[in-house]
Order: sequence, then structure tokens, then C-alpha cells
Amino acid sequence: MNKPAKLLVLCAILCGLASCKKNKTSMTGLSRPTEAAARVRPQMEADLTAKGLEFGAPVFIRAFKEEMELELFVHNRKTGKYDLFRTYPIAKASGALGPKLAEGDGQVPEGFYAVPPAAMNPASKYHLAFNIGYPNEFDRALNRTGSAIMIHGKNASIGCLAMTDAKIEEIYTLCAAAHAGGLKDFKVHIFPFRMTRERMSKAAGSKWEDFWKNLREGYDRFEETRVPPRIVVENKCYKFS
Repeated sequence: MNKPAKLLVLCAILCGLASCKKNKTSMTGLSRPTEAAARVRPQMEADLTAKGLEFGAPVFIRAFKEEMELELFVHNRKTGKYDLFRTYPIAKASGALGPKLAEGDGQVPEGFYAVPPAAMNPASKYHLAFNIGYPNEFDRALNRTGSAIMIHGKNASIGCLAMTDAKIEEIYTLCAAAHAGGLKDFKVHIFPFRMTRERMSKAAGSKWEDFWKNLREGYDRFEETRVPPRIVVENKCYKFS
């Protein structure tokens, strides 16, 4: 191949890469979420079926900072409850126990959040991601600031929950399927730790004790009912029904 021909081939490759980036597609012409779903959906559907669950059913997420675990629940249409489908290790979560207070503090939030379809990010620099919706109404009532708090791929975190690319492909695919199935948003509850009586007793005297007791009300509601509670904010507190 002569030099001009080589230059034409190189230009075609570069233009193709630029076009893929602009259109959020790979060289295969498929979007990143579509490619991810093709990889993970067959095994997930088999695993869901084995548990009596369905792909596309509503989902619910809980995360625990101290244990570095994220739980993905799926709605069981027969029982009306949410069944635990998978527990994922969190690859990275910056900060310490306690809520996020301000932009740039590196803290992972604690509280109750909701993710609509518009919050899904199929072209994140962290592979796939979704914005949890921080600050929520409660955070804003306390003048807490921050933005772009995500659950995403890779293994780096500045206030986000990093799950690795392989794990986020499963999580993202199941959450996107729930949206496609008609769910207006899925809930994400983030706790400092598993809020058992024993662990709460160890938190006595913490400056966050009252805040954590409020979070525990929501934790206990789900533990009792296996259905995410309805949550409102009144007088700078979460209320559950």
C-alpha cells in the first residue's frame, strides 16, 4: 500500500472513532448499554428465573458504606415483595462514615434517593453510570451541596460508589430494564452501615447519632415489609409511610 492510500485508511479509522464517540456508539455501531446488555442479560435472566423473578421488573438498591456492599433487589410479582437478587462488593467509596455536606468534601451521601430514566448516563467516562439524585429534598433543607454523585464503573471514587465495569454492566442493565418496563424511578438507599441494634449501640454518642436514628426508621421499614417505604421530608426529617 502506497503512502497516500495508508493516509486515507488512517483518516477513515480516526473519523470512525470520532463518529462513535460523538454518537455514543462503539465500532460495532451499538450503544454501550446495548453491548453491555448483550454480554450480561442471558446469564442474569437465567439467574432471575431460578429465583422466581423477571427481567424488567422494578428494582431497588441499598448500599452500606462500612461493609462496602451494594444490594440489588427485584420485585417479585407473585408476592409483592422485593427479593434480594445480588450483593456486589463496592470497589471504591471515598470519605468516611457520615453524610455528604458540601461540594468537594469527598463524602458519599447517606440517605434516600431516586433515579429516573433521565439520570442514566450511557456514555460516562466511568463506563456506565447513573446519578442518584443528591442533593435530595432533605439535603437541600439542610443546605447541603454537591452534584454528580453517581454509581458507576471503574474503581475510583470522589463521593461516588465505584462498582467496576463488569459489575456496573449488570446493575445498569437491570435498572434500565426496570425503567423500560414502566418504573418511573428506582430507589437508592445509602446507609453508613447495616443498622442493626448492635451496630447502632456502637454509634451512641456520635455527632451523627440522631441523623442515623432517622435513617434507621427507613431501614427498619424495609426490613419489616420488604417493600421500599414511601418517604417525605417534614421539619428537616425523613418521614415514612
